[in-house]
Amino acid sequence: MKNSPQNEKKQLSTRLNHSAYQAPAGFAAYPTAIHHASTVLFENVAAMRSRNWLDKQSYTYGLHGTPTSFTLERRLAEIENAQHCILAPSGLAAISLVDLALLKSGDHVLIPDNAYSPSKELSHWLQTQFDIAVSIYPPVCGADIENYIRPETRLIWVEAPGSVSMEIPDLPAIAEVARRHQVVVALDNTWSAGIVYPGFEHGADIIMQALTKFQSGGSDVLMGAVLVNDAELYKRLQLTHMRLGLGVGMDDVYLVLRGLPSLALRFAEHDRSARDIAAWLKEQPEIQTVLHPALPECPGHAIWQRDFTGAAGLFSVIFKEKYSEEQVDHFVDALALFGIGFSWGGSHSLCVPYRMQGMRDSWTEKGQLVRFYIGLENTEDLKADIRQALQQL
Repeated sequence: MKNSPQNEKKQLSTRLNHSAYQAPAGFAAYPTAIHHASTVLFENVAAMRSRNWLDKQSYTYGLHGTPTSFTLERRLAEIENAQHCILAPSGLAAISLVDLALLKSGDHVLIPDNAYSPSKELSHWLQTQFDIAVSIYPPVCGADIENYIRPETRLIWVEAPGSVSMEIPDLPAIAEVARRHQVVVALDNTWSAGIVYPGFEHGADIIMQALTKFQSGGSDVLMGAVLVNDAELYKRLQLTHMRLGLGVGMDDVYLVLRGLPSLALRFAEHDRSARDIAAWLKEQPEIQTVLHPALPECPGHAIWQRDFTGAAGLFSVIFKEKYSEEQVDHFVDALALFGIGFSWGGSHSLCVPYRMQGMRDSWTEKGQLVRFYIGLENTEDLKADIRQALQQL
């Protein structure tokens, strides 16, 4: 507040809105403070007129951030070894930000066939509404991406792994080809939470994450992030972010910040338990294939061994062909410890059956696919729950 002499003489409504009190300096605590703001106050008119929200060296308006969101962006950038980070209201909003910042009418974008379904739907919307050409490429094509690049190709999306069918792409091979054609490569690095797959080291130009998942860890926050190192790309993303008005709430930012200190511990436990359950499921007579990147039968397993230092708690199984969709749906309904629901990354286990023929043009497997997310429940209790549900097939 500006100087307000004789404030005690002001009327109550004025005194309720203007106080000269400031809390004493020197307070310190581990949690990041929550700074809410739409209006940001300037010291004087000169400071207001000289503001520059692009460099994030000062504060200009709540939409462009407060100390709370700046702190989360910096910490996420440190995890991914990035120079810059931008927050978005959801993972899909982060994907949209990248698409709209880099693509215009007449451009061409490549999407892997195993991509997050809303991302594929978004790309088709861009095609029909904005004349941006879209091509779907095989998720494990590697250097063969050369065959899909056109002169007007501007962006290649990579998902590592596909969040349902779990193929691991050869990002270094894709990135090498893309660099020769001056095409930007964007990596959806949500599965690894940025801690077991260094996407920039393997050739990504942009990394997107859904903070809704492991970073939050509570199944109660929607948020996304876009991370880059190149200053020009960062500016393009910032300007698009501003024009779209993609703000985030500081209470949600605080919840993600609160989850970060335990991220590595939680991720390691999800990994351990999921690998145990995936290996056990391989032995069950009802299961045809287990699609877990750490298992040899998963497409791209050798690349996972080469490039990753761990695995998430998310994997899929394919039931033997003799089991109908109705039977597999009954199996999912019979699970007691697994919720039926999308998203993942929290402490509760989840299970979802998918109709792959409707999602993937190139899908050839005959059996029913079910995706498991392994939470933080006891591993043996989860096995027992799956066992009793299998018995009901």
